[in-house]
Amino acid sequence: MSLELSAEVPERGVHVEIHVPGGRTVALIGPNGAGKSTALSLIAGTLRPARGRVVLDGTVLADEHTWIPVHHRRITTLSQDPVLFPHLTVRDNVRFPLRAQGVPRRRAQQETTRWLEELDLLHLAERRPSQLSGGQAQRVAIARALAADPRLILLDEPMAALDIDVAPALREQLRGFLAGRTAVIVTHDVLDALTLADHVIVLEQGRVVEEGPTTEVLARPGSAFAARFAGLNLITGALEDGALQLPGGGHLPVRSDAAPGTTLHAAFRPASVHLVDEDAQAGLPRTVRTLSPHGDLVRVRTEDLAADLAPQDIAARHLEPGSRVCLAVSREDVTAYGA
Repeated sequence: MSLELSAEVPERGVHVEIHVPGGRTVALIGPNGAGKSTALSLIAGTLRPARGRVVLDGTVLADEHTWIPVHHRRITTLSQDPVLFPHLTVRDNVRFPLRAQGVPRRRAQQETTRWLEELDLLHLAERRPSQLSGGQAQRVAIARALAADPRLILLDEPMAALDIDVAPALREQLRGFLAGRTAVIVTHDVLDALTLADHVIVLEQGRVVEEGPTTEVLARPGSAFAARFAGLNLITGALEDGALQLPGGGHLPVRSDAAPGTTLHAAFRPASVHLVDEDAQAGLPRTVRTLSPHGDLVRVRTEDLAADLAPQDIAARHLEPGSRVCLAVSREDVTAYGA
């Protein structure tokens, strides 16, 4: 059940081309305003493209001559708000899409019971949404979505509103249900991408700027946003004498067999960054922008880098926004790869 989206929405500055193979889950990531929600709306049918087409399993859902409305697409959307019918019980909420599709009453009841059991909701079947916790309500929404037997599932920040102690278990449960199904997930949570998605697409300013297998993109990001999403620093420079010569000055030692002059990306974790004296040859001169708690460390952000430093180092150097620092990373802690 593959998906092809190639569409333009000029008033939103969006021109996207997305392919989702059948039976795979793709994560759309990107900064706010990048076009992620617009892409979901184009697929779901709540937004019509100015130009382009949407094709699901060979069926054209939208192009310049065709428009299939939302309720005929058999696409289900799960968002951070479960959007349950408040006047219906849990059982009736899950049964609703089956009856709406004309499924016979007896079979609809059997399917409803099956999905209530799958999501461990049978003991809550007669409750109304107001009597449910956030995690329980989201499980009901998932059961309802799966009971509808959709051709495609769209997930828009499905874990965003859940408590931190509820999300992990539901995420694992959802991973099992998505196996073998075609799905697109929009998320700002790296755990959603790593747990649920086979493939990641990075959107910036309405365009696809990077895509690939999830583990590959997050281990070797090619865009600044993907690096931040993965919790990495990313800088780019030309290889000379075993180090990247950076456009803004400074150099970063790396391990690479690439030819001199090759442009490379270098990725490294904030925890690998340390302070050095300003006259250090391997230092990267930067200006502190912000300081914030990060576990038992302090995350220091500069123009383009983040460093997780010990509080005593911050105090010893009297660091504050505007302070000049010199940062360094050991060659062994840097992953260098083609840009």
